[in-house]
Parts: sequence; C-alpha cells; structure tokens
Amino acid sequence: MNENLSSFTIEVGSPMPYGASWLENRVNFAIYIKEAKSVTLTLFSKEAPDQPFAEILLDPAKHCTGDVWHVAVAPLPLCTLYGYRVARLQEGEEKTSLLLDPYASSVFSHQQWGALNQLSQPYQALGRVVSHGQYDWQGVIPPSIASKDLVIYEMHVRGFTKHSSSQTSSPGTFSAIIEKIPYLKSLGINAIELLPIFEFNECENLLIDPASKQKLVNYFGYSTVNFFSLMNRYLKPSPDADGGLSEFKEMVKALHQNGMALILDVVYNHSFEGNEKGPTLSFKGLDPKAYYMIDENGNYLNFSGCGNTLNCNHPVTLEFILDSLRYWVSEMHVDGFRFDLASILTRAENGAPLPNSPLVEAISKDPILSKTILIAEAWDAGGLYQVGGFYPGTRWSEWNGKYRDSVRRFIKGTSGYKTEFATALSGSQNIYGWRGSPACSVNFITAHDGFSLADLVTYNEKHNLANGENNQDGFDHNDSWNCGVEGHSSNKKIVFLRERQIRNFALALFISQGIPMIYMGDEYAHSRHGNNNTWCQDNELNWFLWDQVETRKGFLRFIQGLIHFRHQEPLLRRDSFLNEEDVSWHGQLPNTPDWEKDNGLVALSLNIANEGPQIYAVFNAFHLTATVKLPSLAPGYHWYWVVNTYNPAPQDYFEESQRKKLEFETLRVPAYSAYLLKAVKEPETIFPQPNPQTEESWQA
Repeated sequence: MNENLSSFTIEVGSPMPYGASWLENRVNFAIYIKEAKSVTLTLFSKEAPDQPFAEILLDPAKHCTGDVWHVAVAPLPLCTLYGYRVARLQEGEEKTSLLLDPYASSVFSHQQWGALNQLSQPYQALGRVVSHGQYDWQGVIPPSIASKDLVIYEMHVRGFTKHSSSQTSSPGTFSAIIEKIPYLKSLGINAIELLPIFEFNECENLLIDPASKQKLVNYFGYSTVNFFSLMNRYLKPSPDADGGLSEFKEMVKALHQNGMALILDVVYNHSFEGNEKGPTLSFKGLDPKAYYMIDENGNYLNFSGCGNTLNCNHPVTLEFILDSLRYWVSEMHVDGFRFDLASILTRAENGAPLPNSPLVEAISKDPILSKTILIAEAWDAGGLYQVGGFYPGTRWSEWNGKYRDSVRRFIKGTSGYKTEFATALSGSQNIYGWRGSPACSVNFITAHDGFSLADLVTYNEKHNLANGENNQDGFDHNDSWNCGVEGHSSNKKIVFLRERQIRNFALALFISQGIPMIYMGDEYAHSRHGNNNTWCQDNELNWFLWDQVETRKGFLRFIQGLIHFRHQEPLLRRDSFLNEEDVSWHGQLPNTPDWEKDNGLVALSLNIANEGPQIYAVFNAFHLTATVKLPSLAPGYHWYWVVNTYNPAPQDYFEESQRKKLEFETLRVPAYSAYLLKAVKEPETIFPQPNPQTEESWQA
C-alpha cells in the first residue's frame, strides 16, 4: 500500500484543530493519543471502505507535539475515509487497533438501519473528511424564547415519520421532520427535543423477541459512538461533500424559520465501548484512563448502568465535551441540550460527587454556550439524585421527576398527595425556591421511558415480554391505574373514565408553573400496549401513527387548546414563584382549603393585584362528586368555561369564541374530573348622553 504514497504530499501538519480539516484538497489530521508505541493514518475510499488505499506511518519526531499526533496530506478528495492504527502497551502486551477519530464530524458506518442484524458483521466506523462553512443559513437566526415560555415536544427522529401513514418522502430522516413542521406548529409547541442523534450502533443489542424470533435493536440510541457526528441512518443517502450535514442544517433552519428551538438529548455519561470486556473502537485505544473512570485494578466504574462512565472532569475529557457542545451550537446552530444522567457530570475521577463540578461550571459560563437551553436529568444509575440541587441559580433547568410522581399519584386518587400536587402546580417551590424561578422545573408526566399517557390509565403492570428479558426489565412502580380492567376494554364506563383521566393529566401539566414537556404521540393517546421500556422496539409500539391523528382528533384538539391557552396567559408562565397575593387555594368553599381532608379536592385561583381571581382550576381526584363554591370576582367580571374534562370532545375544551358564562356560583365536580375557568371583564354598558340643546333627544 505504501507504494501509493508517492502520489501524495505529506507534511508535518498542525496539532490544532483536532479532527480532519479540509481546505482545497489538503487535509490536516490531528488526534490526541497518550503513550502510543506507533500511530498510522489509514486512508480508505468511500467505494472501498474495507481496503485502505494508503497507510502513513507517523514519525514521532516530526508528527507528534506533546500527545497530539498530526499530519497534513494532499491531495485528498472530500469524503475520504480514515482511521488510525494505534499500537499501545496494554496489560503487558502491545495491541494494535484501528480507531475512530473522536473529533470526526462525519462517520462512515453501515448505511442501512439494522443491516448488521441481518449480515452478522461486526460494527466498524471510520471518520469521513467533509467540508464546513459552505452552508448558506440565509440570515435565519435562532428564535429567542424565554425559558418560561417553552413548550417542549420530545421526539424520536426515526419513530416520528417511519410509519407508512406519515406519507413523507424519506421516512425516518431529518428531512422528513421538515415535512411535518406544519403539524408541529399547529400543535403549538415551540421546542423539539430529539432523542440521541449522534452516531450509535443500533445493532449492538443481542436480545430476541420471543414471539417473532426477530433480533431487537437499540432503538433509542443511548449508546454514543461519536460525539461530533450525526447518526448515519437518520440521513438520506447522500453523496454530498459535507456527508449529509446540510440535511440536518436544513431541518434546523426550517424549525427556526417557524419559531421553534431545537434541543438535543446528549449522552456525555458513557460511550459505546462498554466495560473492560467491551470493544475497542475509539477512546479505549487513545487514553482510556483520561476518558473513563477506571479503578486501580483496571475495572471500569459503572455509574451509567451501561458498563462504563465517562471521566467528565478529567481535563482531557472536559475539554472534549466542551468542544463537542460548542460545535453543535456554532456549526450546527442547535439551541440547547438535555443531558442524560447529568449527575455523572458532577462526579470526580474516582466517582465521588463533587461540590462544584469543573465541567458543569465550564458549561454554565462558556461564552459560546451562554444563551443555550441547558436541561439536566439530575440523577444517575449510581444513586446520585440531585433534583432541585443540580446547579444554583437559573442557568440550568431539570427534568422534575418529583413533579411526575406527585401528579401521577394525586390524579389516580392516591390519598395523602393533595399538598404535593398543589406544590407541583405552583412550580415546585419546595425544591426550586432557592434557585429563583419555576422555569428551573421541566414538568412532565410521561417521557420516552415508561408508560405512555394512554397506558398510564390502562395498565397497572408492565407488559415487557417482547423485550426478550422475561418481563424483568423496566420500572416496577409506575404509579399507574388501569381504571378497573388491565389492558384494552370495551366497557364504556371504563373507557369514559380513562379518557377523563388523560384530560386531567394534560390539564394539570399545562397549567403548572414551569416548563411543560410532552412525548410524541401522547397528544393522540398513543399506546405502547403496556410496554414501559420500549428502548429496543423499532415498530408501531414506538412509531408515531399518523393515521390515528385523525381518528383520535378529539385528544389532539384538547392538547392543542391547552397549549394555546397557556401561550395566551402570562399568569401560567411566570418568571418568579407565586406568593400569597398571586394565588389563592380553595376547597369546597373559597379560600378554605382543607389539606387534611382526604377527599381528593384541590382548587386554586391565579390572581392579579387589584383585579382579583383571573383563572380558576379545580381537580376532583375522588370517587364521589364534589360541590364547590367559586371565589368572588371583582365588579364587572364573570366566570367563563375553558375546560371541562368530564365532557367528551368537543365539549372538553372551549375556544375563546365558544366560552359560555357561568350562571351559578356553585358547581358540581364529578368524580375524577377537573374544570378550568377564566374571569372575563364584561364591557361596560354605554348609555347615550343627554343633549343639552333638546330634551326630546334624551327622551327618545
């Protein structure tokens, strides 16, 4: 192979920037490698990715600065594939591996989703040389959305459009999302949060569906291979010089043009390589002790539940994570990040929790990341639970798992949760009060993990046999209630109750202070048939079923209505926490909440100084009807219906033009139902003024 080297100009190159930098057929390669015995740059063509066309052995005297190996090669065309053959002394013997550049901004791997499951080939990824800076953003800038105004839609790229009913031109891709922007806009959401989109190997899963005998996949993608590259199988097959990056940018630009922010779910807590017995693909062959937490016996610490834990606060890994985040913001125009198992970011090299994480501090104060949305899943698999205390101030928001649990328990009728429910509606001031803003709380009832909203009211137990783990996986405690029958039921009373409960959950979510988040499909009551751990299911359990948007349009209309109502009401989107003047709590009588009485009744009004109550909500999570008296209004105001969860569509939500005035001060609230009312000031009656010139005109 080296006889081909005569056709190339090989220069010393530069140690910065990391990765493969292309400029007019000249490519500079730079990579950090610790204690390498030898390093060989190996080049492949995209037509023959199994056979290198050149191998360049790097001379440490010329091509190594500190621990950074570098070389410049010309001419090299765009889309050239590359890897590094690195020899290291491991466990007393020299081992050589073909390694993926962790800074590769495009990765070449198998091109067809699930192909390795059929071909039984090992996963292999190579870096791909691409160009940057050529994309025309046409002056489109990201929307400026205050945290308090966000409504987040959690979404899986493939699952959103893969079903045939999506009728998109390239199902399961970033491009297909563009085609569905009108739907997202009509829903009212202003931020989408994509489950992991960095390159991962969906075929790493060895599980088998016991019924179909089909191999299962890592559908969700929480097993990152490369933190700078897009998932190949989410891109249309593309010969573009940028390796398909423009397709992603087109999606980002289209979202921004429609006033929507893009948040990425990122997994900087572990990688694809697993523990000490896992494959060596990248980090393990470069500097395992810098990138991973490893004990003195060579065992990988596992706070992620996935075999390894990234050594986030080691200087090398810290800078790597920052570089990755900056890239997605500066080059790809991403608006924010949701950090999976974010508590790992706060652990020291030995795994001990740090009072002040250097990485979290650096992210929080970085000038490029200064205006991004930052959301922490503030726990990890090692038992570190930091909800409410991840970071001081308002820079970070958090997935509020306590909100989820409190709302689920109250709505299904669990006794003793009235005060917790009321606190959740108020923005969880008990845990975020010291942080200063209810927008620190990302409120959710369901997410990609666990039951869907429809399953939350349909199943008491998980039904995960299809995952191939004998129903041993997934959560055992879901705070769900099947309303009397496990699974599907044709009993009209049970169906009616389940529909009310879905509406009750949705109403609670969208009138709560903080940032609401829903998972795709919940707006039409998508069911996963009781499977609460669908991470390995690439089928209709996870796919968005577009044909059901029409058949279940009543649910969709209800969710749309609540989202639009929230956007219209500043009282539901506060910068600061509610005080005694802002909110009044009620029971069966105004201003007399009985927190000790176990009747499932919680009512509140949101007030404006000198104008009194403006919004009134009452929840009856009890099996008996409750009677409530409404709070008095300021002169000229009257209560109007907005939501009645007891009513089926379209009488469950009333548009502004449809809202009817309440004729009575007392209401009966049926069991497991909720109401939302709005105070409206009636226009004053204008009487004609007398004409001083003629008495007759006045009398007339």
